[in-house]
Amino acid sequence: MSTTPAFKRLPRAVREQQMLDAAVRVFSRRGFHAASMDEIADDAGISKPMVYAYLGAKEEVFIACLHREGTRLMEAIAAVVDPDLPPDEQLWRGLRAFFGFVGAHRDGWAVLYRQARGEQPFAGQLAQMRTRMVEVVAGMLGRATAAEGREVPATELDVMAYALVGATESLADWLADHPEADPERTATRMMNVAWLGAAELLRGNTWHPSG
Repeated sequence: MSTTPAFKRLPRAVREQQMLDAAVRVFSRRGFHAASMDEIADDAGISKPMVYAYLGAKEEVFIACLHREGTRLMEAIAAVVDPDLPPDEQLWRGLRAFFGFVGAHRDGWAVLYRQARGEQPFAGQLAQMRTRMVEVVAGMLGRATAAEGREVPATELDVMAYALVGATESLADWLADHPEADPERTATRMMNVAWLGAAELLRGNTWHPSG
């Protein structure tokens, strides 16, 4: 397919974003290995040489997709989580932004958390993003326990943060498969599960086996 004159008149940054939009759609449907540069070019409505000229080879295109979608997700969360807010409000705002992103960018979520998860070197970039999210949650929990006058070992905070992030990712996968589901309602469900349990832990109440 040849590149249309209208596309060539667009600013370079806009052209790149349109190509990445097409690449995200193709990778989300086909996965990294099955997707082809021909499909990406066709979806974008441009020539394959144009994709190579702007974004590089397929691996470079996939990495660019990961970087863009991951940055969008982290920026959406960072824009609403104010460390001066109460911990429950911080968590609620973060969850609402997280599920709002997944609901609005289901293809982007599929590329980030499904297609990249088992593929090296892409899985390493996903792990880095998850580590940043865990650090944010652990920091929030640490501030909350300090406000209660309690000291919790860093390992305990990390474990709790990993559990919350993992559960949130699993529920996001469910949301991605259910386009009829409301992202804000999904965030409320996760908040009820996460915060009711976390609040007890922050107060020092823990469960112990009876036997």
